[in-house]
Amino acid sequence: MAETTHVGRKISRLREQRGIKQETLAEQLGISLQSVSKIEQSEQVEDITLERIAKVLGVTSADIKKASEETTINNNNIQNNYEGSNNSGPIIFDNHAPINPIDKIAELYDALIKSEREKIALLEKLMEKMNEKK
Repeated sequence: MAETTHVGRKISRLREQRGIKQETLAEQLGISLQSVSKIEQSEQVEDITLERIAKVLGVTSADIKKASEETTINNNNIQNNYEGSNNSGPIIFDNHAPINPIDKIAELYDALIKSEREKIALLEKLMEKMNEKK
């Protein structure tokens, strides 16, 4: 049986991997949020629209078309992280950098820790100033 490709679903999963919200994609494409939602629900997407979306997502339209739906999702996601799973490692679109959500999470966690440390430092300075005034 021939495998059907659902281009909209590929776009949706790639967008999610990139950490891009539908609203952001809509804004960058100059279309409505409803239009993005409709595109992601469509089995086929016009080539010109696909080209524009691919550019925003940092891949080529050919990358999107030829990727299987499985390769556009996080291969390390919790649903597939069971004993015997053969899905592992980052997803790679030809000559583009690998997409590894674990690395992205670690990066965001580091940024959050840095932000919290900066807040603590500011609060400590504020406390020092308040103590000096007493």
